[in-house]
Amino acid sequence: MNLGLGDGLHSCVQCGLCLPHCPTWRVTGDESFSPRGRIALMRAVQEGGAPVTDDVADSWDTCVLCRGCETACPSGVPFGELMEQTRDTLAAAGRITPLWERAALRCLAHPGLLRAGTRVAAVAQRVGLVPRRLGLPRLPLRPEPMRASGSDVWLFTGCVMDAWQRDVHLATQRVLEAAGYGVRPTGDRAPCCGALHRHAGLVGETRSLAERMVEALSGDAPVLVDSAGCGAAIESYGRLLGTPEAEALSARTYDVQEWLAANLERLPRIEADARLHERVAVQDPCHLRHVQRAHQATRVVLAPYVDELVELDDEGLCCGAGGAYSMLHPDLAGAVRERKLAAIGRAAPDVVASANPGCSMHLAAAGVRVAHPMSLVWEALSATR
Repeated sequence: MNLGLGDGLHSCVQCGLCLPHCPTWRVTGDESFSPRGRIALMRAVQEGGAPVTDDVADSWDTCVLCRGCETACPSGVPFGELMEQTRDTLAAAGRITPLWERAALRCLAHPGLLRAGTRVAAVAQRVGLVPRRLGLPRLPLRPEPMRASGSDVWLFTGCVMDAWQRDVHLATQRVLEAAGYGVRPTGDRAPCCGALHRHAGLVGETRSLAERMVEALSGDAPVLVDSAGCGAAIESYGRLLGTPEAEALSARTYDVQEWLAANLERLPRIEADARLHERVAVQDPCHLRHVQRAHQATRVVLAPYVDELVELDDEGLCCGAGGAYSMLHPDLAGAVRERKLAAIGRAAPDVVASANPGCSMHLAAAGVRVAHPMSLVWEALSATR
């Protein structure tokens, strides 16, 4: 099988410095579950003609795509690109991404269908038919509508997060408005960024969604994103599509904390005794820390509004959520999460701040109290108004 991998495959020198930063290697100790091992298998298949056995396919399919190895790599190996291209080939051959997963992902591009399904799930949740261990937030029966307050910035609302965590979008919009920005939610005009499709190897669907986004969000206004995975996906459109329009959209897309940290003077100040009287631990979503490299902004924006910020001592290791990963590989995802829970336990926070919906739900499913940084900032601001 030709995986279609380019020169990046040869940039890995097999030094192993990535191993401690790989969540699946940390919990298994298995070389085939490490970046170095996965690249060795890519080489064996593409250059040596080795067969793609079930074990080989499983090695690639069980990567969380946290990209922590890229931050640690001294050779600049583009591991995320190599893994995405490999999964594209596997998905096209029917080796990964079963039909039920493909059908579920197609629904994300249809907001009306997603909202209808959410209402059904919300009813089921209220009568006790949805297990709490799934970590779902309280799903809305009638979500509060989002309305534009101006056109200074776009606020990307997306698919699952808009259906399940619209309260986070509303808090984000109110914080931006408190900073003096007119906000235009993207809504149904840009229903899905394609991040989950890209993880699943559905490159054709990802490109279609990206092209739709580029067309819908034309102009010069910055696009602000409060989901780390979505922000990383949009910022990759230039590479994915290779058009000037896509590159321009990628260039004006920012994580909302990143944007506010660069414009901190516009946010209202509050007195020290009006801050949230809580000990807040920051959990860095992998796509904010390792892909966008913008995780420090979360601390900059939170610091004026909470009593105490504390760091986890696990050096930003993945929590195991990985988009749909926790549903597809629950045992591995659970084992990875246990390490994160131990770090949270040592920090002993009142609440964990996480800027990604998948991370927040995965941790909440284990009993952790989680809040989006923008929700915490708005809680502090609204209490002083």
